Amino acid sequence: MTALQDWTLLVTDIGEHGVSRTRDATAEERLELARELDIPSCESLSARYDVKPLGSGRYRFAGTLAAEVTQPCVVTLEPVPARISEEFSIELAPPELVEEPTPSGEREVSTVADVEPIEDGRIEVGTLIFAILSSALPPYPRKEGAAFDWVDPKIAADSDSESPFAGLAKLKPPKS
Repeated sequence: MTALQDWTLLVTDIGEHGVSRTRDATAEERLELARELDIPSCESLSARYDVKPLGSGRYRFAGTLAAEVTQPCVVTLEPVPARISEEFSIELAPPELVEEPTPSGEREVSTVADVEPIEDGRIEVGTLIFAILSSALPPYPRKEGAAFDWVDPKIAADSDSESPFAGLAKLKPPKS
């Protein structure tokens, strides 16, 4: 992920009361986002977030993301605009609090939901925002009125033959 790589926050910049920020993606960042998300375009991306200390090196990263994107229709491949608005809340912690040693001595990522590691005293805000945006994209965008009406030619050729369920219907006892 290279689109929002400059969106970082040092934990030394947070302070005891936390920080509040608003970031808007530049035209270049939006172009790179569209390429990385494999969509035609990202018209806008804005994130408003707060980072508040929770103690013991942990932080709460919470806020809202708003974006306007264009995706291809899954039926016609025509452009489908989408407005995305997502609220998020993620706990951040140093790697030693996120990873737990396994009996073999290897490290395993904790299964605790929404806990992300803070690497080298840096919060990778861009990576988190990218993940939130990518998970919020509509999975099967469809242009209004688009219908999938394709019929397998093999089935169409066999339409004169008897249905496989017709044989079962013959086995059913007559109603009295």
